[in-house]
Amino acid sequence: MAIVGGGVVGCAMARRFALGGARVLLIEKGPDILSGASKANSAILHTGFDAPPESLELACIQAGHAEYLEIAPRLNLPLLETGALLVAWTESDLDKLDEIVAQAHANGVGDVVRLSAEDIRRREPGLAPTLLGGVSVPREYLIDPWSAPLAYVQQAMAHGTAVLRGAAVTGGAFDGRVWHIETTQGAVSARYMLNCAGLYGDRVEELMLGDASFNIRPRKGQFVVFDKAASRLLNAILLPVPSERTKGIVITRTVFGNLLVGPTAEEQEDRVHADVDTATLEMLVAAAVARIPALGTMPVTALYAGLRPATEQKYYRIRHEPARNWVTVGGIRSTGLSAALGLAQHVFNLWEGGAGLVPPAAVSWPPVPNLSDYAPRDWQADDHGEIVCHCEMVTRREIEASFQSALPPGDFGGLKRRTRACMGRCQGFYCSARLAELTGDRGIGPFGEGLTRDA
Repeated sequence: MAIVGGGVVGCAMARRFALGGARVLLIEKGPDILSGASKANSAILHTGFDAPPESLELACIQAGHAEYLEIAPRLNLPLLETGALLVAWTESDLDKLDEIVAQAHANGVGDVVRLSAEDIRRREPGLAPTLLGGVSVPREYLIDPWSAPLAYVQQAMAHGTAVLRGAAVTGGAFDGRVWHIETTQGAVSARYMLNCAGLYGDRVEELMLGDASFNIRPRKGQFVVFDKAASRLLNAILLPVPSERTKGIVITRTVFGNLLVGPTAEEQEDRVHADVDTATLEMLVAAAVARIPALGTMPVTALYAGLRPATEQKYYRIRHEPARNWVTVGGIRSTGLSAALGLAQHVFNLWEGGAGLVPPAAVSWPPVPNLSDYAPRDWQADDHGEIVCHCEMVTRREIEASFQSALPPGDFGGLKRRTRACMGRCQGFYCSARLAELTGDRGIGPFGEGLTRDA
């Protein structure tokens, strides 16, 4: 099985097929996994309460939610059980709440209930007094968006999966039995091909099959991150009443102790660059302060933007070509992190549940290091040694361990996602020089490939 795309969906597919007994090759064109759409999201484990009824998206979100809860303790993945509150701030929003509750119940999420304004104020005293009512969604949780796919792919690697990074697919053909795949790292062959290329899923389809069944329309989401002190102002995930086009702007804590606001939903042609702009960021801050007034005194410590692989239609785009041993998994927008494990189950079942494969006799569960502020970290150990990043309390031992792991970081972004170095208040102002000393000979330091602090 050759899987194209090392985002969260591709990593989950690699895990599922490896655990099912397949020999798997994960092909990623970026220098590291999560180099594309998966590197920027709001890190929420969704219940599917507002997913399209009877849709594949709903089924995959709920299967993924259940499997994450099952495997998280064994892989050392964090889970912050915050619940969510969907809050109405206008009469128009208020009129939609009963319909939202009814849809949640129809989707099998029966613990979703309507709340009065007084109920919400008791739970969240920091919210503005202008709120009118809302809905409680108890099982919406917060997770680590980067450690989860890393855990998936490392478990796959423990069962024989190979990962080829820096390998863009440039061509290939199916000879009736085997796919012959050309990449920028050389040619490979595989009996089956699974296209999880995210923002380039349509182009991979057209390149390999001769036509594309959908068109990617990149949708940019900008985010604002408030200082860690702001996290005490909110307990639950704060959801807006969604529109037909977008789930809207979310305000939430993160497992890293910050407070996050976003994303926006801006369509663009560019599939690579996700720029931030002052006017939009000011809008996000103003919207957050309008809902949580005390945020007006809190500093913003980070800004970022990501692209979601939206298509011309709202639903997931699955293309199964049994005669050509091919499946495309496309159009996985804002729910990919929650649905990835469920999508992997679904696609595995397209091969009749792996009929003919022999699963491993014993399953390995390699844990990933904890990066959550809500569980013990390495710096809290008596023998933690040097602390390199003081904003995020990242130890030298954690940085060195990332390079000794089964899948070392392939670039500086990968190092940040594995350790949180340079992701705190100073955004690397103080620790980047020391990181350059520690990583310079590996060519992925904060000053660029091959550069050191002196250069």
